[in-house]
Amino acid sequence: MASDAYEAVIGLEVHTHLLTRSKLFCGCPASFGAGPNENACPVCIGMPGVLPVLNRNAVELALRMALAAHSEMQNYSVFARKSYFYPDLPKGYQISQYELPLCKGGYIEIGNGSSAQRRIRLVRIHMEEDAGKNIHEADSSLVDFNRSGVPLVEIVSEPDIRSADEAGAYLRELRAILRYVGASEGRMEEGNFRCDVNVSVRRKGSSELGTKTEIKNLNSFRFVEKAIAYEVPRQVEILEAGGKIVQETHLWDPIREETRPMRSKEFANDYRYFPEPDLPPLRLEAEMIERVRASMPELPAPRRERFQRDFGLGTYEATILTEDREIADYFESLLRTGLSNPKSAAHWTMTEVLRAMNETGKPLDQAVPPAAETGALLKLVQDGNISLNAAKTVFAAMCKSGQGANSTVNEMGLIQVSDEAAIAAACDKVIAAEASKVAEYRTGRDKLFGFFVGQVMKAMGGKGNPKIVNDVLRQRLAGG
Repeated sequence: MASDAYEAVIGLEVHTHLLTRSKLFCGCPASFGAGPNENACPVCIGMPGVLPVLNRNAVELALRMALAAHSEMQNYSVFARKSYFYPDLPKGYQISQYELPLCKGGYIEIGNGSSAQRRIRLVRIHMEEDAGKNIHEADSSLVDFNRSGVPLVEIVSEPDIRSADEAGAYLRELRAILRYVGASEGRMEEGNFRCDVNVSVRRKGSSELGTKTEIKNLNSFRFVEKAIAYEVPRQVEILEAGGKIVQETHLWDPIREETRPMRSKEFANDYRYFPEPDLPPLRLEAEMIERVRASMPELPAPRRERFQRDFGLGTYEATILTEDREIADYFESLLRTGLSNPKSAAHWTMTEVLRAMNETGKPLDQAVPPAAETGALLKLVQDGNISLNAAKTVFAAMCKSGQGANSTVNEMGLIQVSDEAAIAAACDKVIAAEASKVAEYRTGRDKLFGFFVGQVMKAMGGKGNPKIVNDVLRQRLAGG
């Protein structure tokens, strides 16, 4: 257990694939899932004499992230060679940016829009190419160069994070922003959103930074949070025992749930950075920046605030609905179908829509009906034509068949009976059959009312309008 006398000091380095069709310096596809080395060419496998050509679309996507993060874009930036040896790096260096990155500064806000909101400052956002992938088998190691040369942005935070929970909140907000602006899919399971965590501790009240360890290539929010929760007490325990923290790189072991040393931590001069001679300096055009700025969508934080302000949603509801831009768009499309209760539409989206996506594993547009049809279904509930439970049954059928709301409801015979005379006849029949229970109810056993409602609904095949059933039944039981 970490001593109360210490605080954690945490900075995160996030590498995320940009959502381009081709790689950063060649025309090979940047898509995920191809067979080994299918998406590779002389440029991205580092053959002698080849020349890189910068992907303009990758620059525009990086600028979208920079604008969303309030970063200062640099009109003049330089690509550099970052030299190190590893089998998945065929050139012996990675083309990155160092002294003159694309963007400097900026911040990401975390919290719930209340006074608890905190601003995590950024050091820089820069572009670089990804390395390949080593595949280790029982008796050999293989290299797949499909990922080599895929465009990345690296987003480096200041050491402003103080806990595992804050780190998780920062990463979730960052991924939401990347998805909203269309810069990245942020799919951690595919390795296109990876995080290195720099962790140190210091005595509370001190402004001096402690010696840090870096935990490399974490690919899930849960692993990031668990790694920090393990590493902070480990460092405190060493310091409390009079020891010193060694600056080194660690790996997270998800089986043992502990960090393990991998190698001593490199310093910047170990990489021997120097300007990439085959690429000219990158000069941003004012017209490009303004065009990108004009195309920016509403971002997650202001959208959360608007959902709470305009639709009366709580913090939790607004947060869930705005985590994914497509979900937020779907919710607002539901409201435009004429639904009068935003909270009901929000609850339906958070439960039925997200459940269908999770159960099928399909994207929104394939997992659920169009918002116009789902809205038509909820309008039937709103107008009292079908019950909420019946609507859930209909929705599940619509997800499978692709049919519309009205045709599915009619086909399943689930239109509610709202005719008072028919409901009154069913109530009279139940009251006549349950004379002893009616007598008990009239002596003060109000809890029996639910029993009578159930019997009436059963007699009507579940199709009675619940509100009218309740109203008519109360009158009849009261002797009306």
